[in-house]
Amino acid sequence: MYLSMHAAAAAGGGGGGGYLAGAGRPPTLEIFPSWPMPHPQQLHSARKHGSTRKDGKLVDSKTERRLAQNREAAKKSRLRKKAYVQNLETSRVRLQQMEQELQRARSQGIFLGGGGAGGDMSPGAAMFDMEYARWLDDDGKRLAELRGGLQAHLADSNLGAVVEECMQHYDELFQLKAELARADVFHLLTGAWATPAERCFFWMGGFRPSELLKILIGQLDPLTEQQMMGICGLQHSSEQAEEALAQGLQQLHQSLADTVAAGTLNDGTPGPNYMAIMAIALEKLASLESFYQQADNLRQQTLHQTRRILTTRQAARCFLSIGEYYRRLRALSSLWASRPRENFIGTESLSPTGTELQGMQHHHQPQQNQFSGF
Repeated sequence: MYLSMHAAAAAGGGGGGGYLAGAGRPPTLEIFPSWPMPHPQQLHSARKHGSTRKDGKLVDSKTERRLAQNREAAKKSRLRKKAYVQNLETSRVRLQQMEQELQRARSQGIFLGGGGAGGDMSPGAAMFDMEYARWLDDDGKRLAELRGGLQAHLADSNLGAVVEECMQHYDELFQLKAELARADVFHLLTGAWATPAERCFFWMGGFRPSELLKILIGQLDPLTEQQMMGICGLQHSSEQAEEALAQGLQQLHQSLADTVAAGTLNDGTPGPNYMAIMAIALEKLASLESFYQQADNLRQQTLHQTRRILTTRQAARCFLSIGEYYRRLRALSSLWASRPRENFIGTESLSPTGTELQGMQHHHQPQQNQFSGF
């Protein structure tokens, strides 16, 4: 039977209507004549319109592009997730370090806490204290780099880049203080983020520009005549701006006190206008933010103008002098907080009694009479 079928197929191939005659019938396998073989054009068309996956199934080009986009998006998502987790871990470690530094500082009496009840600080104040601790750490590294550059006699171009980084570092501090003023102006007002020795010299939440210039003049010698005139002019304009801000703040304090004292205070009841009075007082308190931001703007402008007056090496010495001055104040606070207890006892034993004071007054009375004419 198979031979007859094969003969019939051969006979059909020899006829005029067969495949060789151009009937268009595809060739068949010799083993199984009824199974058509795929035409080369069909194979080319299949490869043209799609690709073969690992499981052997064909995928068109549009689906392939979509799958590639999905794979790329998934890869980016994994990278973002990994970076996010690493950032969280880094922030957690840094937060722990800052909390330890703050705890150690408070144990030494350096930080006295914010304005909340029981020493609790607002979230904005706590965040500023942590960022300020980080800023101080970075400041020490920049000052060490600046000192090394001066000792190595770096070229002005290289040293100038370090000086600009120091200037930008102070700009970052002023930005942090501006955010603190918006979040908790009382924390900025009291200077609770600084050491006690630093607070002794505070003016409106920071250094007084004119006083800082006085310190720097003695550290930057020799100055040219033109530089000295520029520094003195800057000092004079700073004093005028400081006086204007101080007068405005004093007027705000007086106005706020008058507002809070409005109405009756001795009857033990809030009174009918209590809420209206508090609303006015709150509006005036909001003006504190503006005053302290203006004071910081004056400090920032003074630093920038001083930088423009000085040469590159003088500016490097300027930033070193500022950093060392405040480092000594912080060290003084630490020494004061950690001084031995015997000092208190010794001071108390040396304090004169009331009887001794009277004797001292009688003893010095004739000398005081000698200068009574003055």
